[in-house]
Amino acid sequence: MPYFNFTQEMGKPDVVTEEILGNESEASFFLSTSAAEGLRSSRVADITGESSSSETFKSNYAKLPDYLKSCLDYSAIVCGRSGVEIGKLVRLLLAEGLIEDRPGDIMEDVAENVLKELIDLGMLQKEPIWAEVKVPASYLRLCILKLEKQDFVSKSANSPVRLRIRDDGRDIYPNVEGLLIQSLFIDSTHRGYSFGSSRGLSRAYMRNVCGMHFLLVLDLDGKIECLPDELGDLIHLRYLGLVNSYLDELPGTLGNLKRLQTLDIRRCRKLRKLPIQILHIQQLRHLLMSDSSNDCGIRVPKGIGTLVNLHTLSGIYGGDDIAMELIAITQLRELGVKRVADDHASELFAAIKKMENLTSLSLEAEENYFEDTPSSIFPELDAFSPPPLLQKFFLRGGLIEMPVWFASMENLTRLSLFNSYLSENPTSVLQLLPKLKHLNLWKAYKARHIGKEFCNAGGFPMLETLTIASEFLAEWTEIETGAFPRLSYLCFRSCRNLIFLPDGLQNIATLQDLHFLPCHPDLRRRLMGEENYKIEHVPNIWMVDL
Repeated sequence: MPYFNFTQEMGKPDVVTEEILGNESEASFFLSTSAAEGLRSSRVADITGESSSSETFKSNYAKLPDYLKSCLDYSAIVCGRSGVEIGKLVRLLLAEGLIEDRPGDIMEDVAENVLKELIDLGMLQKEPIWAEVKVPASYLRLCILKLEKQDFVSKSANSPVRLRIRDDGRDIYPNVEGLLIQSLFIDSTHRGYSFGSSRGLSRAYMRNVCGMHFLLVLDLDGKIECLPDELGDLIHLRYLGLVNSYLDELPGTLGNLKRLQTLDIRRCRKLRKLPIQILHIQQLRHLLMSDSSNDCGIRVPKGIGTLVNLHTLSGIYGGDDIAMELIAITQLRELGVKRVADDHASELFAAIKKMENLTSLSLEAEENYFEDTPSSIFPELDAFSPPPLLQKFFLRGGLIEMPVWFASMENLTRLSLFNSYLSENPTSVLQLLPKLKHLNLWKAYKARHIGKEFCNAGGFPMLETLTIASEFLAEWTEIETGAFPRLSYLCFRSCRNLIFLPDGLQNIATLQDLHFLPCHPDLRRRLMGEENYKIEHVPNIWMVDL
């Protein structure tokens, strides 16, 4: 059913805004029970008056079965006017109990299939580059009902409410007395830009948050000064997000959260290790740690292998005999390891080989790589054998040559090669992969010139997005007719020396987006002049001057 939305501007009298999710410094409340039914017909926000398209949207929405409608409504709350990572939305849907338990099925797969249904119906839009989804504006207004304050208060009594706060640094906590808060989303990323304050959410503020004892979801994005011990009082919590915080430690009371399914501590730049009490959370399914390319990974306590319900483990430090722990977690579906080094690579790869359910793998070598002289390589990679179900592969580190097993990854849909600095053309193998949709080559290939061998006719049969970043590349001479039959997005990043685009680009009729970040002035002049025929069919072109 639709959710009720009441917005209270922080620090000012109560108001009802015209925006669906409000502006900065506002708290938005969403009522999430059948109490919404009484006002559905009269309170649905119109889209464009009573136009035929508006009526079509309403009709399509009304026909949705309850399980799809509740997931679409919730997606509208989480996404707002922007997008959200598909994986995050899946984890939130599970935490909120919006996905029906089906014996024998993996719940994450059930949730993904629900989202796929909504995407196929056009009620969710998928953004392929960052694997995000968003709710189209037409349906966004249908999913959330706007109420006057008195209606909200009368209908919210004893009903679970979802609360979103956009905090700007004034530490003004909303009046939630009498409300049963089920989910709390706080965005404090604007701190430091308003009121001259760079501090995070205070201890007192966080104690107020931890007083909401019936929370299922607590998602904090931005600066936090600290997490108080009272965090352990949130014994019903299933989802804890602490993304982008400056926390340097987590309280030991974290271990009290026995029902926690997801702990998301990505981009917590100061956090280096987890407390041993993490081992008490036996229901933990998703442990997402730092995903920044400039950090060293997070150390986990010995015994992490006892968390046998883990499906996701990312951003983990590759040393400390972690390979021996991973041997016990064979059910993992997503794994990300940082600082892979010579002394533990073979043991690590042996453990990964046993993960027959693994669909996503990220490996980052111990050293950073600069220019064209990588300081290290993955010495054991040639002997590596990837899990058969692998769909996403991220590899950061120097390579001597393309491992032969790349050609066997028939299920691969997304591949990123960073700082590989190959001297041979990697696409001679990659263009034959039958399901590859997204390819990111970031300093992966040292060639100054590439030609039609980069993609033969019929090559990359399913590829939709291609990103190339290379300080070496100066010229792409030719694309064969019939190459890249489904390419819709082509991006050149940090290709400062690129001055020639290939002839044949004009034959890729599916190309929708072409980005140059930045664009060499000689290349811009050609594309705006005598070589405009190569790109005139592309509807979206973005050029940033060098």
